[in-house]
Amino acid sequence: MRILLISGISGSGKSVALNVVEDAGYYCVDNLPPSLLPELITTLLGEGIESAAMAIDSRSAHLLTSLPDTIAKLGRDGHEVKVLFLTASTESLVARFSETRRSHPLSHRQQRDQPLTDRLSLTECIQEEREMLAAIQSLAHVIDTSNLSANKLREWVKDVIQIQHSPLTLMFESFAFKIGVPLDADFVFDVRMLPNPYYDLELRALTGRDEPVIQFLKSQQMALDLYEDIRSFIEKWLPMFKKDNRSYLTVAIGCTGGQHRSVFMVEQLAGYFRDKEQVLLRHRRLG
Repeated sequence: MRILLISGISGSGKSVALNVVEDAGYYCVDNLPPSLLPELITTLLGEGIESAAMAIDSRSAHLLTSLPDTIAKLGRDGHEVKVLFLTASTESLVARFSETRRSHPLSHRQQRDQPLTDRLSLTECIQEEREMLAAIQSLAHVIDTSNLSANKLREWVKDVIQIQHSPLTLMFESFAFKIGVPLDADFVFDVRMLPNPYYDLELRALTGRDEPVIQFLKSQQMALDLYEDIRSFIEKWLPMFKKDNRSYLTVAIGCTGGQHRSVFMVEQLAGYFRDKEQVLLRHRRLG
């Protein structure tokens, strides 16, 4: 069976992700207690269901410790198991809870007759939840939804569920330093030292995927040297991550605006590795 486990920090977009997966034909269950996962899989197999997705998060806090072992056992039993973990900056999460006026799930664990001074604040609930879910995050493909539109999140979730099973999926992601470093990055490379096409009026409105910008940067020896250095670094250390049983590796490359230099570098690297590895591509600042 194809099994997708969706987890993450409350307010990071798990409902959006689950809806996308359901539209793709998966049998979906929200807020499943981890202890019921093996029994559910057995039941679904008996009914001929081949693809299923379950949302598991801090609402089942006291049952989460056994989840990594359960995931490992499902893999040994021959199932194709993927874990998708959504996160966001604390600032973004606080803003979302403020907009929706919903309470954090961990706040319900506190006694209502508890003095206000002893209750966890929203930011404290978020931090406790991060610590609680850290073990699951380490097994997962992570998406940072800070400053990410719902449409772009839907697009990225579709990419995740469409990739074929492979020992490791290599993700290349461009971003803008002026917005912030994405939380889902395993490696971060800064390409702001390269000549900036933004200052050429003919190139300003274009992106690193457009041929004039590509030719502009390929004409810069510094850009070619940096590409070779990053490519060599990834190629050298990627086997070690495979050996460590990592399922995902995200390489984030940033420039000032996330439009030209970082996009160019990500596209070039993805093009090189696509013939060798399972590759996904993201551009956080492009439509």
